[in-house]
Amino acid sequence: MSQLIFINLPVTDLPKSIAFYEAVGATRNPMFSDDTAACMVVSDVIHVMLLTHDKWRTFTDRQIPDAHVSAQMSLCFSCDSRAAVDEVVQKAGAAGGMMDPNPIQDHGFMYGRGYADPDGHIWEPMWMDPAAVSAGPEAFAADALVS
Repeated sequence: MSQLIFINLPVTDLPKSIAFYEAVGATRNPMFSDDTAACMVVSDVIHVMLLTHDKWRTFTDRQIPDAHVSAQMSLCFSCDSRAAVDEVVQKAGAAGGMMDPNPIQDHGFMYGRGYADPDGHIWEPMWMDPAAVSAGPEAFAADALVS
């Protein structure tokens, strides 16, 4: 069995968050969803657990930060093309998310944008040219990554 990743995110409005994640292409797995949490399937191995604040507090005593004003992480995922990166960011914007909360990254062989969900969690869809990847480390020289 492949190793799975479950990203747990605290959300303020579960139905709104479910609708947002469905709009950007995730599907809800009812087997792991209820009125306090929703399992959103992004791919065969990536799942996002949307948890109400009350549910989140059953996992930790730590304060839930406001992701609109602070950032602890960003979540990056690959796309099949530059157009697919643009498409998912557009879908996120149309669904009420913030498009491009950080600068667009365009290094020619690598292209990335971002969006923030309704709770401010930052997602970064990116594309890398398969030819550059297969070329090995030389394609990723330090000066090639400078914008």
